[in-house]
Amino acid sequence: MADPAVDLLPAWLFLPATAREAFREAVDPDDATWTRGRGWAVASSLPVPDDPYFRDHPDRTAAALDQLEQLIADHRQENA
Repeated sequence: MADPAVDLLPAWLFLPATAREAFREAVDPDDATWTRGRGWAVASSLPVPDDPYFRDHPDRTAAALDQLEQLIADHRQENA
């Protein structure tokens, strides 16, 4: 069985931070699932230097690092 937290990836990968809470309320995941979803988003935001997807397109690396910064900020805000 797949981890349902993967279904939460759009909250961090496609939605602005201002819409994230509305998404969470609509989906209503438990706290552990929400936290794992953020973890999946972190994993998908890590650029791999020798991967041609990133190596040949520096803008993709910049976007991935920006996404990672937003995820860290989201984590800090939730755990403040």
